Amino acid sequence: MSPIPRRSLLKAAAVAGAAAQFSWALGAKDAQAAPRAEASDADPVTLDWLEDGGLGAAPGSTVGVPWPKGAYEADQTFALTDADGKAVPVQTWPLAYWPDGSLKWTAHAVSSGSGKLTLAAGDAAVPDKKVTVDRSGGTVDVSTGVITVKIGKDGSTLVKSVRRGSTEIARNGRLVLIRQPEIEDEDQGTVKTERFDGAIGEVTVEQDGPVRAVVRIDGKHRKGSRSWLPFSIRLYFYAGADSFRMVHTITYDGTQEPGKASGDFIRGLGVRFSVPMRDEAYDRHIRIGGEGKGLLREAVKGITGLRRDPGAAVQAAQYAGQKLPDPSTWDQRVTTRLQYIPEWGDYTLAQLSADGFTLRKRTKKGYGWIGAGGGRRASGFGYVGGASGGFSFGLRDFWEKHPAQLDIRDAHTDEAEVTLWLWSPEAQPMDLRFYHDGMGQDTYAEQLEGLNITYEDYEPEFGTPYGIARTSELLFWANESTPSADALARQVDAVRTLPQLVAPPRQLIRAKVFGPGLYSEPDRSTPAKAKIEDHLDFLFTYYKDQVEQRRWYGFWDYGDIMHTYDTVRHVWRYDIGGYAWDNSELSPDLWLWYAYLRSGRADIFRFAEAMTRHTGEVDVYHLGKWAGLGTRHGVQHYADSAKQQRIANTTYRRFYYFLTADERVGDLMHANVDSDETFLVLDPLRKVRTDPYTPDRHALSVGFGTDWSGLVSAWLTEWERKGPKWEKAKARVLSTMEGIAAQPNGFVQGSGLYDLDTGRFAVASTPVVSVSHLSAVFGLNELCAELIHLVDMPKFNDAYFDYCRYFNATKAEQKARYGSDFGTLLLFQGHSRLDAYAAVQTGDAALAKRAWTKFYGSDGYTESSPWKTEALSGPMALVAGSEASWVSSNDTALYGLAAIENLALLGDRMP
Repeated sequence: MSPIPRRSLLKAAAVAGAAAQFSWALGAKDAQAAPRAEASDADPVTLDWLEDGGLGAAPGSTVGVPWPKGAYEADQTFALTDADGKAVPVQTWPLAYWPDGSLKWTAHAVSSGSGKLTLAAGDAAVPDKKVTVDRSGGTVDVSTGVITVKIGKDGSTLVKSVRRGSTEIARNGRLVLIRQPEIEDEDQGTVKTERFDGAIGEVTVEQDGPVRAVVRIDGKHRKGSRSWLPFSIRLYFYAGADSFRMVHTITYDGTQEPGKASGDFIRGLGVRFSVPMRDEAYDRHIRIGGEGKGLLREAVKGITGLRRDPGAAVQAAQYAGQKLPDPSTWDQRVTTRLQYIPEWGDYTLAQLSADGFTLRKRTKKGYGWIGAGGGRRASGFGYVGGASGGFSFGLRDFWEKHPAQLDIRDAHTDEAEVTLWLWSPEAQPMDLRFYHDGMGQDTYAEQLEGLNITYEDYEPEFGTPYGIARTSELLFWANESTPSADALARQVDAVRTLPQLVAPPRQLIRAKVFGPGLYSEPDRSTPAKAKIEDHLDFLFTYYKDQVEQRRWYGFWDYGDIMHTYDTVRHVWRYDIGGYAWDNSELSPDLWLWYAYLRSGRADIFRFAEAMTRHTGEVDVYHLGKWAGLGTRHGVQHYADSAKQQRIANTTYRRFYYFLTADERVGDLMHANVDSDETFLVLDPLRKVRTDPYTPDRHALSVGFGTDWSGLVSAWLTEWERKGPKWEKAKARVLSTMEGIAAQPNGFVQGSGLYDLDTGRFAVASTPVVSVSHLSAVFGLNELCAELIHLVDMPKFNDAYFDYCRYFNATKAEQKARYGSDFGTLLLFQGHSRLDAYAAVQTGDAALAKRAWTKFYGSDGYTESSPWKTEALSGPMALVAGSEASWVSSNDTALYGLAAIENLALLGDRMP
């Protein structure tokens, strides 16, 4: 099918008019080019791999590609070709639509490729070996054309079997949970534990080929009559692959009370498979990943290093993992004594910190362990099997999300067992209890006093982990024999860095997605632009280095950054109330994703990916009365009593979802569609209200800044995805936009009374001036840029442009416009991007000038900031490294966003 024709001449004229509106800011050359760009909306797109090496040993990759409005109809098909013009099989589906029904985002799954690929309209090639799914029997059977996986529909066995041809490579794939009901802080002593199995509740086939199949398994861990710790597992299969991927999510719903030793403490959490062992012990091989691509390469019964030599060729073959010749051909001094060579059946690699792993082995249960080495950071990869086939397995972010562990058991018997521990049973139990006793903060007044000293918004019983979640990713290979060293290295690479196909920044910019006009490719064409680019590079590199230096790693912590630095102690304020973990405060997520969108840099993508996985899972509640709300920054990610929309904000998740089509993040965004209901449960202003307030379903006080931006991002995303509630979501987007526009003072009114049933704001009868410096720093500008681009609602546009125009205005200008000034405000540098956006939209040259004035000369970072680090070592710090004591995460996020957006909007108007 060919691309749809251009829209009507009337639409073309409107497009040309919009281009003219921007021409004064873009410059004559770019303004002339803009209309011509419309003609290439449906041009082919060159896709590339985020890192070098292509797909490698991974089963497949899925990429999201955006399209300009009107480029393709909803039923458009796509074809993929490699650099030689050869057709590459691809599976395509829509991710999002423009309001006119044309495609906005499409997802494309591939199971092969190493170089650049070209995506264009056309008919997709079909793989020689298709993925097929058979739901007809007691299992869901998925075949990639190379392996067949039988998935259970009930019971505790998630994966019944994994076969390659007629050979069963693995079976009995199940979940493992060890609960410790009591914890002793001083002395563990003899600790009793309980073992739970993963009980399947529901199995759903979400995709069934021909290139990609996805099977979702939901349930809870169960022992006897008790079920807890819900899980959601997705298994991903690609055509022609000998491997599959697992995305594993748990949601914590246990009880851990501060000051009490009893509760639901997780002692071990993992995924386990059984592996049939058919070969002779000397043809059974163990491979465990160490540093880099390093491997422990051993046999269950080793014939190297013996007093008697079986022959160099035999030894070399065993080390290579090849089937050995018949022992009758060996030196008989070895052959006749094989029974005296120990068989090593058990191996354990434990990574209990980011800085060290240990490896040990033993012959079998009941006998002593022998040290087998160690190192700093293991890959999380292992293999057990033999000449007739074997099972490779890997846990992504293994050391980053410690404590993790890999176990191989009973490899000397007919059936080995492998366990990938997401939480190592050799670590301390997972202790999620709140970290202090409240210190007498029983009333709101006392809690506000506490906020004034430690910046912690404390409230009894609010620092609970109930409802937080965590997602892990695992890979499995069914090998026809023990892989070669090169093949194993490729599997290790896939575990360490999962290959990702990506669309180029130019396509993202051209399609006008994620805030049209707010980002552009890096530009060093002038000294002033180059200096800002240098500053942006400095800030990202500094945070990347701080993650390493400060060890911001761990199962619950990896992906977050700290909020504020303690210049006296030379550490981030990890133990001081609201100054510790950042939890998306002032949108570092947005800064990172915009930095990636404009640059295509792999290191920025991976940093943002880890943050998205963390902030969307750990910082947000997914169960219980606060489901749909996130937690403000604090010493523990869930500790602060401010549970708000601004942290659960769908805005922060959309990037990763649309760039990768990740279903788990899609779940998180869909779950937020009804999060307006949380305003009945928890009043975010309860501690500071002076007037009595009882939540009323038909008159909820909802702010137009942090509250509404969190709500409207979920509604907008559901609408464009055409999700199950998209019509309701669309209605709420439009009705709340209309409601804000109708207020006497628009956005400056501050808040409105919201009706949950109608999805509308009541129009206030009296003008109010209520402006917060926080309102626009949780994605409001970026969302409004999208909404204004999508929805024809001039009154809303005017209301937002007025907010942009007057936030950074003088108090006299504010008073002249609204009858009252905005009071004491902060964060002017971050708000300079609002000046820039409104300047381009309205053609206001004075506003454009003010944008750069506020960017360079208000608060935040300035050109006179040090823009360098200082060395840190010796008794000054725990670990040698560097510090930039002048850096704070609030300023970094706002400077980063303002720099990126101002350059894109007003790069040619710099002073």
